[in-house]
Amino acid sequence: QVRLQESGPGLVKPSQTLSLTCTVSGGSITTTYYGWSWIRQPPGKGLEWMGVIAYDGSTYYSPSLKSRTSISRDTSKSQFSLQLNSVTPEDTAVYYCARFGSSYYFSFDSWGQGTQVTVSS
Repeated sequence: QVRLQESGPGLVKPSQTLSLTCTVSGGSITTTYYGWSWIRQPPGKGLEWMGVIAYDGSTYYSPSLKSRTSISRDTSKSQFSLQLNSVTPEDTAVYYCARFGSSYYFSFDSWGQGTQVTVSS
C-alpha cells in the first residue's frame, strides 16, 4: 500500500521560496503510469491542483502557477519536491502530495496527510 508524507517548513517569509518534499513508501515513483502531484487548499477555499511529475519525469503545471512552480524528484530517495517562488500571504494553505493513477479510471487515489504552510513576516 503506497503511503505519502509531506515535509518542510511550516512558515515562509513573503518573497521567499516555499519548498516541500513528499516521501513515498510502498511504491515506486517511476512505476507506469502514475503521476505524483501537489495540491493545496487555502483556508476557507477549495482544493487547487498545482502540478504533477509523471512516472517518466515529465512535469505539468497549473497555468496560474506555472511561472512560479517547479516540481522535481529524487528516485533514489523515493521523493518528489515542490518549489513555489516569490510567495505571498495568498499562498498560505494546507499543501498535499497525492498520487494520480487508475484502476478503472484516473483519480487521486493516495494522499498525504497534508502540511500547513503559512506565509508571513
